Amino acid sequence: MAKLRIMATTDVHVHLLGYDYYADQEAHHNGLVYTSALIRQARLEAPNHLLLDNGDILQGSPMGDYEAQKAANAANAAADPAAGKAAGAAPGSGEKSSIHPVFKAMNYLGYEAGTLGNHEFNYGLEYLQQCLAMADFPYTNANIIDAGSGLPLFNPFVMLDKPLKCEDGSVSTVKVGLIGFVPPQIMQWDKSNLEGKIQVRDMLETAREWIPVMKEQGAEIVVALVHAGYEELPETPYMENAALHFGQVPDVDAIVFGHAHKLFPGPFFEGKTGADNERGTLHGIPAVEPGYAGEHLGIIDLELEHRDGKWRVANGRAECRPVYDTAAGKPLVEPDEELARLLEDSHQEVLAYIRGAVGQTTGPINSYFSLLADDSSVQLINDAQRDYTRRQMAGTVYEGLPVLAASAPFKTGGRYGPAHFTSIPAGGLAIKHIADLYNYPNTLHALHLNGAELKEWLEWAAGLFTQIDPDSAEEQPLVNPDFPSFNFDVIDGVDYVIDVTKPARYDAAGKLVHPESSRIVSLTYEGRPVGAEQFFVVATNSYRAFSSELANPGGQRIVLASTEENRQVLTQYIRDTGTFHPYADGNWRLLPTGGQPVITYLTSPKALEAAKQWEGLQFEGINEAGFAKFRVNLDRLKPSH
Repeated sequence: MAKLRIMATTDVHVHLLGYDYYADQEAHHNGLVYTSALIRQARLEAPNHLLLDNGDILQGSPMGDYEAQKAANAANAAADPAAGKAAGAAPGSGEKSSIHPVFKAMNYLGYEAGTLGNHEFNYGLEYLQQCLAMADFPYTNANIIDAGSGLPLFNPFVMLDKPLKCEDGSVSTVKVGLIGFVPPQIMQWDKSNLEGKIQVRDMLETAREWIPVMKEQGAEIVVALVHAGYEELPETPYMENAALHFGQVPDVDAIVFGHAHKLFPGPFFEGKTGADNERGTLHGIPAVEPGYAGEHLGIIDLELEHRDGKWRVANGRAECRPVYDTAAGKPLVEPDEELARLLEDSHQEVLAYIRGAVGQTTGPINSYFSLLADDSSVQLINDAQRDYTRRQMAGTVYEGLPVLAASAPFKTGGRYGPAHFTSIPAGGLAIKHIADLYNYPNTLHALHLNGAELKEWLEWAAGLFTQIDPDSAEEQPLVNPDFPSFNFDVIDGVDYVIDVTKPARYDAAGKLVHPESSRIVSLTYEGRPVGAEQFFVVATNSYRAFSSELANPGGQRIVLASTEENRQVLTQYIRDTGTFHPYADGNWRLLPTGGQPVITYLTSPKALEAAKQWEGLQFEGINEAGFAKFRVNLDRLKPSH
C-alpha cells in the first residue's frame, strides 16, 4: 500500500503577489505567495506528492495584460526599430527579465505539469507558445488540433515516473499519466486569434480516445486536468462544462476541474447529481475544483494498492484548503517572502504601468448597483464605444444609421467574491482604473441588427434576473447566480423596461426556454417604439460578436472588426474628454412588481455609502460570504437626488 497526494491550483489569473492592481493596494485573501504556504505544508504531510495547474493562469489581472503588451511591443520593435523608439516608455521599454512572472512563480514552486484554460488563448497562439517555453515542466492538452497537420498541437498527455514511498518503508515507482482538456468554445470566444489555425474536439470523445493509449503506454494512474465546470446536464457533443461526465470515462482515476471558479468539495455542490460532497468525488472518482486566484489549494489523496504488478487506486478523497478566513477577515497563512522577492521587479514594472495618468473624474465610479439600475461605470464604456463607432461608420454604407453600444458590468461580485467590484474614487484616472472598468483584452466590433433582433438580445440579457413572485412572502434573490454578469449587456441609445415577474425568455447560455414570455415590455428609440425592421449599428466587443447567435445572428452581422482593444478605445476617449462627470442616462429600468415581495440583492460591503444615493434599498447586514445584503423595493427604487 502507498499514498499519493495530488495538489492543484486552477484559474489563478495572474494573482501572484496578494496585490489588487485595480485598487492599487495589498490584498491578503489570494495570490500564489499565500498558496505557497499551503503547498509547503501539504508536502510536509505527504511524502508522495504532485503539484499541478489546471489553466487560466496567464490572463486576468493588469500584470497579465502588461506582460502581453510588453511582448507585443518587443516584437514590434524588433520588426521596426524606428517604431520601437517612438513607443517611448510603453511596456517593454525597460523590462529586466524575459521570464514571465507566472513562470518565475510556477518554476519556483515546483509545478510538475499543467494544462491550458480558455483564457490562455486571449493573447494569441504565438504569445502562448512563447510563454509555455518558459516553463520548467510539461503542458498537456489533448483536444486542440493543429489545423494544418491534423495532429495535436500540444502534448496530448504527459507521463511522469514518480518515486513512491510505501507504507512498509520500501520504495517503488508509479507511472502517472496526465491529460488536459479545454472547452471547444474557445473557437468562438477567441475566433480572431484561432480561426484557421486550430480545431478543437469534444473533450469527452477525446478522453475516450486517448486514455486507452495512455494505459497501453504504461500509465498506472490517470489524472484528467479538465478546464471545465460542473453542470447537471446530460452529456452532449462539444459541451462546455463537462467535468461531471469525466467521472464516467473509463480508467480516469482523479479529476482536477475548474473554469467556473467554484469550490469542490463545497457548499455549492450539496445535493448535486453525481457529486459526493463529503468524500469529494464525481461519480465515485476523486475530484477537486480549487476556486480562483490561488485562494485555495486543491488536494486529492489517493490510496494505492499494488495488484498484478501495477499500482491501482483503492480509495481517494478530496478537499480545498483556504488561504484566508473570510469570517475573521485575516489570512490563515504567512506569505512566501522569497517568492515575493523573486517577483519584485515585475511587480514594480506593473505598478509604474498602472499608475500612468489618463484623465480625471469629478466623482466616484463603481459597480455596486450595476445589476439594479443604469450606472456610470457602464455608461462611460458605452459612451466611448458609441463615439468611436460613429466615427468609424463615417463614409460607409452604414453612415446615418443609429449607433448603439452594448457593454456589461464585468465586476459584480458573484463567484469572484465580495471584493470583485469596480471602485474608482474621485480624482485622477489612471491605467489601473481603465482595467478596473474593463478587465478583458477584447477588441471593438460592431454589428448590424434590426429591431426584432435587438429585442431578442435584450431578452437574453434580462435572463440575469430571477422570476419574482409579487405575492410570495419568501425571500427572493433578484439575481440568478448562474447567469454571468458579463452576459448582462446594457445597450445604450435605446430605452427599455424589464419585467422580472415574467419568466426569463432565455437561459444563461442563450437557449430559448420560455418562448411565450417577453420581459422587455417597452423598447423605444428617441421616444418611439423600435420597429422590427428598423436597423441599427451596435458597438460591442469581439467576445460577444463571435460567441452569441443572439447578438450576431448567423454569424454574419459584423460591420466593424477593429484591432483596437475596447480598453484602448476607452482610454483614448477619456484622454480626449479630459474630465468625466459621472452620470447614467437611465435608459433601462426594472418594472415595479407591486405587492410586497422580499427581494434581496448582494453587493460589496463597501457599498453602504453609495446606497444612500438610492431610494428603495434597505441594508440587511453582511452575509457569511462577506457580501452586503440589501432588501430591494422595486416600486420605490430610484436615485435619491
